[in-house]
Amino acid sequence: MSPATTSTASLIPARAGIGLRFQHHQAVLDTNPDVAWMEVHTENYMGGGLPLRYLDAIRRDMPISLHGVGLSLGSAEGLDAAHLERIRRVAERIEPGLMSEHIAWNIVDGTYLADLLPLPMTEEALDTVCRHVDQMQSHLKRRILVENPSTYVTFCHSTIPEWEFIAAVAQRTGCGILCDVNNIYVSCQNHGWNASIYLAGLPPTAIGEIHLAGHAVRQLADGKTLRIDDHGSRVAAEVWALYQEALARFGPIPTLIEWDNNIPPLETLVDEARRADEYIANARSEAAHANAA
Repeated sequence: MSPATTSTASLIPARAGIGLRFQHHQAVLDTNPDVAWMEVHTENYMGGGLPLRYLDAIRRDMPISLHGVGLSLGSAEGLDAAHLERIRRVAERIEPGLMSEHIAWNIVDGTYLADLLPLPMTEEALDTVCRHVDQMQSHLKRRILVENPSTYVTFCHSTIPEWEFIAAVAQRTGCGILCDVNNIYVSCQNHGWNASIYLAGLPPTAIGEIHLAGHAVRQLADGKTLRIDDHGSRVAAEVWALYQEALARFGPIPTLIEWDNNIPPLETLVDEARRADEYIANARSEAAHANAA
């Protein structure tokens, strides 16, 4: 289905933004950092109080995107209607330019698990995710974006490549895609997939946002290397390179710098956003040159 919505995506420009975290609330108000937009985790502002008052103040001068982490689109037991309504209330108050959720699951028997867990890439899981995306978009009366996961295991009974699974969700529900370039790099390195093939499998017209983040590298006892999407450092050189490839394929796209662990001073995030803005400007220039040729 394609939800009947009034689009506010134009509030989020095709420039770089940063993830707003509690540690930086006051610094953002004090310094008015030179970034085009900010994104918050929706669940952090459901309880009202001081965090929501900060967000209200920042939202007056800054476009905001809402990024959900707890709805569990892949859960077999259905969406939590109360949680979905809380998301709607935050969106009604903040009027975000974009809204997104993860293709993952984190609820079982009513218990929330503190992680975004991978799905088997099967037709049954695809039906479940599409049903829940339809439900979410209908309740919110707006188009959402779905984010590709970072994964560390694969399921032997998966039948659909991950990129085809995500593309199918977008095609069947009319939702957009939040292309997390760091997640693509991490998953491809962990599973031996080709990152260029992954990018090529995503429909360019569905891409509404890109995420960039740092990741950790662990050497395992068997000599293998595991990459972990921990959002605790600067963006790796290999991820910047893949980001350039993504921009060349998708064009200038709103891009977020995520940083959730070992959170640095605000200026470090702003510096990473400046670098992303440079890549976006280069992609825009190259596209204009190609069109003029």
